[in-house]
Formats: sequence, C-alpha cells, structure tokens
Amino acid sequence: MKVKRVGNVYIGRPVALWVTLLAIIATGGIRCAPAVPTLPEDHEATLALSSPAFQAGENIPVKYTCDGQNISPPLTWGDGPQGTQSFALIMDDPDAPGGVFTHWLLFNLPADSRELPEGVPRDNELVSGARQGKNSFNEIGYGGPCPPSGPAHHYRFSLYALDKHLELAAGASRQQVLDALTGHILASGLLIGMYQR
Repeated sequence: MKVKRVGNVYIGRPVALWVTLLAIIATGGIRCAPAVPTLPEDHEATLALSSPAFQAGENIPVKYTCDGQNISPPLTWGDGPQGTQSFALIMDDPDAPGGVFTHWLLFNLPADSRELPEGVPRDNELVSGARQGKNSFNEIGYGGPCPPSGPAHHYRFSLYALDKHLELAAGASRQQVLDALTGHILASGLLIGMYQR
C-alpha cells in the first residue's frame, strides 16, 4: 500500500484522502448551500390578487414596512373555483440573504372572503375565524419588508384557494402550512411588490 506523509506521520492512501477532504471542508473549499423552500404549484386555475395600495411589480409604500407603520397592506381577490372551502395567504421574501424569509402566514380565511383590510390585527385568531402563523421574525401575524441596504427585494403575496380548512393551530410554522396545503390547492394568485432600503 502506498503511503503519504502528513506532517511527521506516514499514512495510507485512503486515510490521506479523508484527511485532505476534511481539510478542504474545514477551510470552506466545499460549501453546502441550503435548499431554498418553494411554494406549492399543484393547482390548475388562477386567482386575481391585487392591492389598492400598490401595483404589481411596483414599490410597496413605506407605510407597510418596518420603516413606517409596519401594518399589512389591503388585498383583494376574485372568486375561488367551485369547491373552495377556505383561503390561505403566504407573504415572503425570496431575496433574503439567509434564504426565503417568511413575513406573513394566514390561513382558514372563509370561502366567501374577497379582501383583507389594511392593518390586519396581529392576533392568533381573527374575528372571521382565520388563524395566523408565526413569521420569520418569530412573531404572530404580519411583519413588513425590512431588507438590508442594497438592491430591491421582491415580496411575494401568494394566495391559495383550498378544498378544506387546515387543521393547524395558530402559530403554525411555514413548513407546517406548506405541508397542510399540499394536495388541496384549487387555485392560486400571486402579487409581487418591491422594496429597497
């Protein structure tokens, strides 16, 4: 067996390979990128989601960010397809430095809902019976855009028409909501706003 000198020690080739590999990892030569969470896309129809506060692709007013009042913007949408039992909303920032950052999780909105007013309370459960999950700020309800200085970030408001109510408690995590949505999406709508600091 061939040997290799490492410092004052002679070792066999398999061990030498492991030592070299560990050294590369330790010095950052190999980096494991975290998987980027995606949104489910197992629907067929689409919902028209919009906001009277900003147009798709335009800047989100400061009022709705951490630099302003940090309240949720008003949202409106069209009818869900037949069989819709509830709506769920996820707002996130896919441009965040640490990966997708969740700003808002709202689920079990009644099937007859067609809008959310400005400034939805940060309560576990709303008067309508809808529940709110825990965002990446580790808080219940809405947390507005608050990016680091630099290029503008995209903020996705994703609305889902579901064929059921989600059996989740208030404070549910993003992953719990995504898992519960899977296989139950009848339609979805997407609104993207921008914000830069």
